[in-house]
Amino acid sequence: MRIKIHVWRQKSADDKGHMESHQLDGLTPDMSFLEMLDTLNEKLTAEGTEPVAFDHDCREGVCGSCSMVVNGEAHGPRSETTTCQLYMRSFDDGAEVFVEPFRAAAFPVVRDLVVDRSAFDRIIQAGGFISNHSGPKPEPNSIPIEPMVQEAALDAASCIGCGACVAACPNGSAMLFTSAKVSHLGMLPQGQTERFERVESMVNQMEAEGFGSCRNYAECEAQCPKGISIAFIGRMNADYLKSQLVKPDDTRGKMHAQ
Repeated sequence: MRIKIHVWRQKSADDKGHMESHQLDGLTPDMSFLEMLDTLNEKLTAEGTEPVAFDHDCREGVCGSCSMVVNGEAHGPRSETTTCQLYMRSFDDGAEVFVEPFRAAAFPVVRDLVVDRSAFDRIIQAGGFISNHSGPKPEPNSIPIEPMVQEAALDAASCIGCGACVAACPNGSAMLFTSAKVSHLGMLPQGQTERFERVESMVNQMEAEGFGSCRNYAECEAQCPKGISIAFIGRMNADYLKSQLVKPDDTRGKMHAQ
């Protein structure tokens, strides 16, 4: 299998950056996309050229590190798939493949395909912690939770924080990510104590990081590797509105309507 790859090269955040083209031969359809990049880097190293920098870790679709735009789509052409789960059989023999970093003001390029996604970490940190005591453990059936609520909370918790939603959004919005992180705690009994403080803090931090606003394009949902629904954005907006109508009740952070 043979492809022509056009890859973004940028030495630092201050560098202008440019596309660089390479011909790769001897690839196999069963290679993952990251293995193809490994092959490219081996070629560049043998030629005495600096290899392409890109993030990766688990290579199993659960860490969110392999954030890159392939042929104009976050994580590539296959739906609900991370870049590391993308295989070369998704491309035709002789195809031209364009690889770029995620583009967003809040995700500055560090080098080549590596972007700084620490803004996501700060949003999560702004959410604080759950103060409910973890033990002794009650009998699970003593806190009944509707099956549909359980499933929705698990769907939200499946977010891996890769940033595809931001890269896909024309406005560079992080609403899908933030709403998933807000919802997977806010839907369960354990997360109720700080529910309204949490959503207010996380949304305010998201805005402070410079992410764009949501315009309901739904590109975030379409390119999310975990298929997280934009319905969570509506739920977060509702909770944020409620957070503006409540105030701390006591030192434990309980909330009540005024």
